[in-house]
Amino acid sequence: MSEQSTTVAVRILDKEYLVASPEEQQDALLRAAKHLDSKMREIRASGKVFGTERIAVMAALNITHELLERDTMSEASSKILEAMDSRLDEALGENSGK
Repeated sequence: MSEQSTTVAVRILDKEYLVASPEEQQDALLRAAKHLDSKMREIRASGKVFGTERIAVMAALNITHELLERDTMSEASSKILEAMDSRLDEALGENSGK
């Protein structure tokens, strides 16, 4: 695994940024930049937020919210599955004794 970083050019809202990235993470960086660009364009198109900095902050907040919701849903799903597993074990235990 290479730790060698190279510079990658990404375009976000028609502006180019040069970002240092390890070679093995460049595809992920490009996907992240594309996702950010898409979110920022959505916000700009809404016409409710003006200025690149404000658009960037709103996009960051929206993306962070989505990630936190996904984590919360994953945690909630895990708890539900654990409860279902426990109840299934109890039900099977009750039936196996009969």
